[in-house]
Amino acid sequence: MGSTPVSVPWGKESISLQLPEGWRLAGMPEPSSVPPVADVAEEVKRSLAEPIGAGRLGALARPGMRIAIVVDDSSRPTPVKKIMPILLAELDKAGVESDCLTVVPALGVHRGMEEAELAGRLGEGIIPGLKWENPDCDDPEKMSFLGTTSRGTPVWINKTVAEADLVISIGCIEPHIIASFGGGYKNILPGVAGRVSIAHNHALNCSPATFNNVGRAIEKNPMRLDLEEAGRMLKPQVYIINAILNYRQEVVRIVSGDPIESHRAGVKVSAGLYGAKVERPADVVITDSHPMDIDLRQGVKALANTIRAVKPGGVLITFVRAEEGTGVFGLANRKLPLGKGGLKLLSPVLLPLVPKLKLKGMGEEDRFFLYFALQAMRHATLLMYGPTIPEVNQKNLVFVDFVQQPSQAIELARQRFPKKADVLVFPHGGITYPDM
Repeated sequence: MGSTPVSVPWGKESISLQLPEGWRLAGMPEPSSVPPVADVAEEVKRSLAEPIGAGRLGALARPGMRIAIVVDDSSRPTPVKKIMPILLAELDKAGVESDCLTVVPALGVHRGMEEAELAGRLGEGIIPGLKWENPDCDDPEKMSFLGTTSRGTPVWINKTVAEADLVISIGCIEPHIIASFGGGYKNILPGVAGRVSIAHNHALNCSPATFNNVGRAIEKNPMRLDLEEAGRMLKPQVYIINAILNYRQEVVRIVSGDPIESHRAGVKVSAGLYGAKVERPADVVITDSHPMDIDLRQGVKALANTIRAVKPGGVLITFVRAEEGTGVFGLANRKLPLGKGGLKLLSPVLLPLVPKLKLKGMGEEDRFFLYFALQAMRHATLLMYGPTIPEVNQKNLVFVDFVQQPSQAIELARQRFPKKADVLVFPHGGITYPDM
């Protein structure tokens, strides 16, 4: 039996590998190949004409209403600039004046957007006619307190959003490590919420049973159910416009309407695209960041999406394109007080403490990622090829072992499984997850 050739995307090129003799390629799970809609603008119009679980937007919006339009930031592939003109035309037909509209980017704990960035996000000529503001998760004067959820999350929401008469949220439904899927009320919490709200909500999934929820049932996801409860505490009605894209980042469907009912409809579409059937975990999993190739923060989704496809004690090899390098990723920008050996040894003690840790230079999402990383390194050997990641950041990420060449990762895995191994390869691991 000879070696088996394998190829995975690498930007506009590809990485070619030879699996060692004795290794069996058990499968190459890929997203479904669904063609895009012929015309995105027409699909937006169709979606607004057929809202799910809500009335027509033209009937909900009335003259004089204060309307907050919440849009996800540039880290998401949502085609906001194709949605906005159709949305504004719909509101104009309903008699809503532009000075009643305020755009609020869903930043969470990320930095504020510059006007030029937001203008590029919304489309040419839109910003000059609209008010806009960056939410500030650390300024209580700019937030309203709505109460506390049944899971104990204090709900602080951007005041412009909380005091609006109608909230329209534009987002994207894709697999998500913490929330099962993006979209829906997620633009509200964490999107325009206070830091304390985000911290408590994210910590709900810092547990062995819920640290990896990508693609899993929303009904069993504490963090997602909590943020939806928080969203329903808003006084104004929330109306969503959410896109579902194929792995080429092309729109295959737009869902609009109620943040729960229409979101669930969109989740079914997204799950059908990206949940790849896998019969059983493998000894070795090779995963590629494509199409999440912008930076390391995006690229690690390939690891997070696929780790449950690896047997305990197996090897997970992740190829991260990261065209812009590390990006905004707290774990990579901060040196931890312990090395890999110490973290692994003390992880049973550290894991229960992570939700309460306050680490300088790390955001609330990064605290969750620390919990995830500790669990992941206990589960499998993590090897990563990311040539654009600076050496200092590689050293900070003690959970994974960086390699200089893809072939080096294969050789290290071969040392763990010298005679035989079942192998799964995820060519589009940045967006695909194992349905098992």
